[in-house]
Amino acid sequence: MTTILVVDDKASLRTMVEAYLTQEGYRVVTAGDGRSALFVARQEKPDLILLDVMMPELDGFGFIKAHKQERDTPIVLLTARLEEVDKVVGLELGADDYITKPFSLRELVARIRAVLRRAEKQAAPAAVLEVDGLRLDRTSRLVWANRVAVTLTPSEFDILALLMESPGRVYSRESLLDNLQGIFVAGSERSVDVHIRNLRRKIEADPANPRYVETVFGVGYRMRG
Repeated sequence: MTTILVVDDKASLRTMVEAYLTQEGYRVVTAGDGRSALFVARQEKPDLILLDVMMPELDGFGFIKAHKQERDTPIVLLTARLEEVDKVVGLELGADDYITKPFSLRELVARIRAVLRRAEKQAAPAAVLEVDGLRLDRTSRLVWANRVAVTLTPSEFDILALLMESPGRVYSRESLLDNLQGIFVAGSERSVDVHIRNLRRKIEADPANPRYVETVFGVGYRMRG
């Protein structure tokens, strides 16, 4: 599951963002100042950091300088400052994006997804993915379930590849649609359910009790680890 570290000195904002991101299927950890955030980041190794600029103890810019010496985690700045120079400084220090307060939670999630997608594209994906007897070859676009070849549609293949990349990570239906841009024509969240159902028929010995693609009720789907 993707972990996001939310760093802001306002407890109300941390609580609001944590609740919304958790609902979207992310694991969230928080910190109230830059120094605490450095400790949390070392312990939790988040996949992305939402970082306030103006904070006590250690501001956002100071955090970036210190953290980038240890890990190259994607960072989205949360800033109330309107001066362009502050945004430029943040980006030059290594932040990947910024969003100005006040912001909508939907826009925040969209920016998070965009930054995570860019980060994933920078890392060369494995050509072959294997999970408990399920094997997927990106190069040949072939799939085997317990050594038996399975024929998938392009949409089914790409959904399966995405789930197999991160076993245990929960993807909401909206997130699957967002990650698979260009695959669905006039796509809807309901179309994801149809593709998942068809996929299970092909790779599961018992589609009613799936061994691989698990439903997380109220959230979405994940590949069993």
